[in-house]
Amino acid sequence: MKKRRKWLLLGIFLVLLLLFGLSQFYAYVMKDQWNERSAAAEVAEARAGLTKVTKAQKSVWDENSIYWVLAGRNADDTELMVWVRFTLDGKPAGGDNDVFAEEVARGTSEQEIRSVIASDLPGSTIERLLPGVYNGEYVWQLFYKLEGRYYYKFYRFADGIAIGDGYSLPNR
Repeated sequence: MKKRRKWLLLGIFLVLLLLFGLSQFYAYVMKDQWNERSAAAEVAEARAGLTKVTKAQKSVWDENSIYWVLAGRNADDTELMVWVRFTLDGKPAGGDNDVFAEEVARGTSEQEIRSVIASDLPGSTIERLLPGVYNGEYVWQLFYKLEGRYYYKFYRFADGIAIGDGYSLPNR
């Protein structure tokens, strides 16, 4: 009986040690992302007046379009979207044009753009929809599947109109 108890306690200890190690590894891997998100929130608070962040997403289209886009509210309880441009080394860019804030009411909300997509691309499946920047315009970046193929398409944040024809990803 003592041997069985000893092995049971050793097994529980090893499982707990493994879980602790996995949580530490996860924290190590995610640390840079968390730091970038915190830096973006600080910049959005200081330069755009964002007081409460409800959603933060990183958008990367090319090396010149690395943005953290934060959704939240300002002191007047107005819903805002704030784009904060980042450099390649993971730091917020410091220029005057590197932070853009817009009231969601003046642009296209996520629910509105989803209904535009449903009417524009019937039968498609949205894989990912996130705000970003494309060719210098603030957009909704759509990654979707239609008839077994994957595509990217962009919709202007200001008015919800599609920009270009999008991009088709090659089949395997």
